[in-house]
Amino acid sequence: MSPPSDRRTLSLLELTALVVGSMIGSGIFALPAAFATRTGIYGALLAWAIAGGGMLMLALVFQSLSRVRPDLDTGIYAYARAGFGDFAGLLSAVGYWLGCCLADVACLILIKATLGLFFPAFGDGSNLLSIVSASLLLWGFHFLILRGIKEAAFLNTVATVAKLVPLAVFLVFVVQGVRADVFAFNLWGGDPPGADTLLRQVRGTLLLTVFVFVGIEGASVYSRYARRRADVGIATVAGFLGVLCLLVMVTVLSYGILLRPDLAALRNPSMAGVMEAVAGRWGAVFISVGLLVSVLGNYLSWSLLAAEVLHSAALNDAMPRALAGENKAGVPSTALWLTNAVIQVFLLVSWFAEYAFTLALMMTSAMTLVPYFLVAAYQLKLALAGHGGGDAAPAATMRWIAGAASVYTAAMLLAGGSRYLLLSSLLYLPGAVLFWAWQRHRGVAFGRGEAVVLGLLAAMAVSALLALGTGRLRL
Repeated sequence: MSPPSDRRTLSLLELTALVVGSMIGSGIFALPAAFATRTGIYGALLAWAIAGGGMLMLALVFQSLSRVRPDLDTGIYAYARAGFGDFAGLLSAVGYWLGCCLADVACLILIKATLGLFFPAFGDGSNLLSIVSASLLLWGFHFLILRGIKEAAFLNTVATVAKLVPLAVFLVFVVQGVRADVFAFNLWGGDPPGADTLLRQVRGTLLLTVFVFVGIEGASVYSRYARRRADVGIATVAGFLGVLCLLVMVTVLSYGILLRPDLAALRNPSMAGVMEAVAGRWGAVFISVGLLVSVLGNYLSWSLLAAEVLHSAALNDAMPRALAGENKAGVPSTALWLTNAVIQVFLLVSWFAEYAFTLALMMTSAMTLVPYFLVAAYQLKLALAGHGGGDAAPAATMRWIAGAASVYTAAMLLAGGSRYLLLSSLLYLPGAVLFWAWQRHRGVAFGRGEAVVLGLLAAMAVSALLALGTGRLRL
């Protein structure tokens, strides 16, 4: 494939904006209530310490791989394929692609829920009016992206800068409004102090933390557009550290404004409710406007990432070649059409979900953890073979970093529980079957290990369907 022209290359600032823009979106504005329903301050701090440490290891893995394997220029899909074969690459691509689609659904739902604060007809973002208006927004962005990656990335950079302004204002007001007595009560959040309470609170929060970090690989996915290869690793680590600081401050400082039960009862976007408690009604309006800008930019980032991953898989014959089609602007247009068609289907399904936003949020986390695990495991495989992290770290250090990232991603996947694993299998299976059919069409044999994985996915999917039919598993 020919390299992008100068008109289509991305600078360090634009790559960093892709990382920050992908991570800062719907999740951060929902953090106060989302954490308060599950944990107090001690549990939140421990959850962020675990998540921050694990995700820092993953960020260092992406940085290392960008230097060790500069020939792999499609990021998260290419690493899984290089390390464990075509089928693993396919599962990584499908999981990440569908995770991006679900993240876009979460963005659209939260936009309508925010409008519902001022226009009750939108409700919680999942009623008929919300679905119709979200669909119009979906296809409006679709035709915007078709104009060109460079143009879309520029808009994403502008939106990323714009979304940081309301977050900064929020932190200034909340720091001044923190009450010591409220903060002290929320240390345990009203639950009995003790190790059992802490472990229960942390486990209930960990999968939530994964969602707000999804997007850390944004620069890696778009590495083929990077003006300088070294910028990919710099953008990944710098973007992650900046976002981590914001996430921790937004979560912890909110506990000093409202008691945990009141914080947990706030409707989304709960950050607006916290701001209203400090600054009055105008504060809620200000944060809501900031959220709309933020989530629109976040939606744009996810749309770019989703289409790129699917396009990359098709270029490498993991998916039908038709999905590798590009338009005159260099946009992976065929992949974009399929991506937005799937998002449209997910939007319709969300109409029937009991807690649509939470479901989209948790499923995004579950779907992206498998690709993350495969990337970390590939770096571990390289480190065990004696390959270090280029100029970043020797092989011995990378073994520890990649090992920690692998353990973290696997543990997060298990911590989410059987519900999300079963639901994930329903999404993975069609992609796996399509891969099997495509490989058979190409005359490529399906290996024994691949057949075992396909059978396991099928068994899990059947179990999920039976559980949904009997009511033991609900959307």
